[in-house]
Amino acid sequence: MRSIDLHVHSTYSDGTMSPAELLKLAEEKGLAAFALTDHDATNGLDELLTLSAASNVEVVPGIEITTAVPGKDIHVLGYYINYHRPELQKFLKDLIRKREDRNIKMCERLHDAGLSITYEALRASVLPNTILTRAHFARFLLDAGDVSSMQEAFSRYLGDRCPTYVHREKVLPEEAVRMIRSVGGVPVLAHPILYRFSDERLEKLVASLKDAGLAGIETVYSTYLPAEERQIRTLAKKYNLLMTGGSDFHGSNKPHIQLGCGMGKLFIPDEFLDGIKAEYLRNYTSDQPGLLSFDMDGTLLDDTKQITPATRTALEHVLDKGYAFTISTGRPLTSILRLVDSLDLRRYNPLISAFNGGCVYDLSKEEIIYSETLTEEVASGIVSMVKEAGLHFHTYTEREVICEHDTEEVRFYSNYVKMEYRVCEDVLKEEPRPYKFITMHLTDRSVLEDMKSKIMAKYADDVQCIFSNDMFLEIIPKTSGKDVALRMMCNLRNVPFERSYAFADQDNDISMLSAAAHGVAMVNGSLGAKKAADYITFQDNNHDGLVPFLEALV
Repeated sequence: MRSIDLHVHSTYSDGTMSPAELLKLAEEKGLAAFALTDHDATNGLDELLTLSAASNVEVVPGIEITTAVPGKDIHVLGYYINYHRPELQKFLKDLIRKREDRNIKMCERLHDAGLSITYEALRASVLPNTILTRAHFARFLLDAGDVSSMQEAFSRYLGDRCPTYVHREKVLPEEAVRMIRSVGGVPVLAHPILYRFSDERLEKLVASLKDAGLAGIETVYSTYLPAEERQIRTLAKKYNLLMTGGSDFHGSNKPHIQLGCGMGKLFIPDEFLDGIKAEYLRNYTSDQPGLLSFDMDGTLLDDTKQITPATRTALEHVLDKGYAFTISTGRPLTSILRLVDSLDLRRYNPLISAFNGGCVYDLSKEEIIYSETLTEEVASGIVSMVKEAGLHFHTYTEREVICEHDTEEVRFYSNYVKMEYRVCEDVLKEEPRPYKFITMHLTDRSVLEDMKSKIMAKYADDVQCIFSNDMFLEIIPKTSGKDVALRMMCNLRNVPFERSYAFADQDNDISMLSAAAHGVAMVNGSLGAKKAADYITFQDNNHDGLVPFLEALV
């Protein structure tokens, strides 16, 4: 059994270590996992999750939301939050606004009391985008020589009952619990012993939060005495709550608290994280088999374009339970058929959606059963626009990539999809009419963003422009798309759409992730894919990210 830490702060709130420094320290301490739970902030999560892809330490995306009941701040932790969701970011911006209003007023009171602090100086003393907390006030006063210790700063100026303290407008803890639930997260009551409530008042709080959707309670904590830990364990059992634990590590702002071990004897077992993951997946499972639709590159495939052994085993187990297997890819049909054969996927008899929903192919009948192409007028107009911009573009015949110039881009793409290309005089004279166009830039996505804006300004009623990665801008018919293909494949397999599951990672998957009853984005996926998804995987495509989600269906 390995140790974890589910309560950690970085420089993006009131910690003194950056996400990168925290990850390095967690590796040095041999932690299996830790959760970044900054106060009312998710700014450090993208950075940390990107870095963790090359680490053996699992990172849990989290948050600690500050709420209040009369006379007391209450903190609610959220684990595996989909922190990209607009509703959460709007909620946090409102919290930050309220916090900043309080900070300005408190700086004014402290300055009027003869201290050297001003809001402008306080803000300049920390990194941009840092959420200011009372720890930052205390550090500023200490560095300015106004107090001899951070403890003195709290006891004389920053404590709840000090004349210079300003209470801020806050949300109720029940609101935080519901918000965390609404973005797929697992809400947990943080360090309940620290509130110094009577047993009766604490139990009343727990009962109210349980009714709002509370899933767990912080049972193991750096400063708990043995009797206090037993008290919280009893509450957890009584209200059927998950037991979690954390050090509440802040770096040098709390020098007596160490990452992973608290005050020296803290041990948080990794089985706590298993319970949180199971809770996260609880609303994802179904009593009846459904249809599974997989994007390939970056999702079902690792970066070597293979299916890992663990992923294949999990896939076969879920297919044995009667789930239908389908593929939804931006790749051209010839490319995906070759990949299906090389990966030995034909035996699963998948329906295949290729060209980002431009066609649906029945593998058992070896025929296209649905297709959607660009009109001649629209195709001609787009070709003219892309040529004028001096960008590479290509489309397809049934068996090859076709383009009008032999470029570095087409050679890269041909190798990427393992499909031959042919240079022709005029792609518009080839058959069939284009399922889609791809225009490319190998180094600068902004060039493609500009091209997308120009195309959509003229052809928004006719086409969609979507990124399958930063180098490929795909132009497909407005009536096409992976969502359209997903509904069609559910009908063809006689599966109710409310039992559809989509697994994907890029912007060209957004329509499918949004439409599916259960949309799962890879943690290595794009921002747009994550915003559209109901769930985000715990690990990336190179570390069996799909496995827990497939196993949950068995």
